[in-house]
Amino acid sequence: MSNEQKVFRLTEIAERKDAKSAWIIIHNNVYDVTKFLDEHPGGEEVLLEQAGKDGTEAFEDVGHSADARELMKDYLIGQVHQDDRSDKSYKQNTGPTGREQKSSGGWTGWLIPLGIAFAAALAYRFLIASSSN
Repeated sequence: MSNEQKVFRLTEIAERKDAKSAWIIIHNNVYDVTKFLDEHPGGEEVLLEQAGKDGTEAFEDVGHSADARELMKDYLIGQVHQDDRSDKSYKQNTGPTGREQKSSGGWTGWLIPLGIAFAAALAYRFLIASSSN
């Protein structure tokens, strides 16, 4: 795709919602997933359910991998028109294998591991003490 992306209105995207032509909006980018329907690991129904509309929330809720996000570039055909863009913000969720590590700023960040370590130390002490007697 060239540097200048094509711009689409929501009305045009809304028409592309079946297996013959399936477009999905994710983070204000427009993807033509028609050729990917048969290849999608979750099945074509998942994509067709979001076709013709903004599927950002559903996409992020699933927690797609970094590989899936990279693969999306192959299906990018443009952007949503400035007047139709969603300003809703979504937290990027890359699932358990690709999730960004966030440091816990609260007391639970160290309290839970400390509690587990304390319980393990007590269990070890009682097991050693009972086997010595």
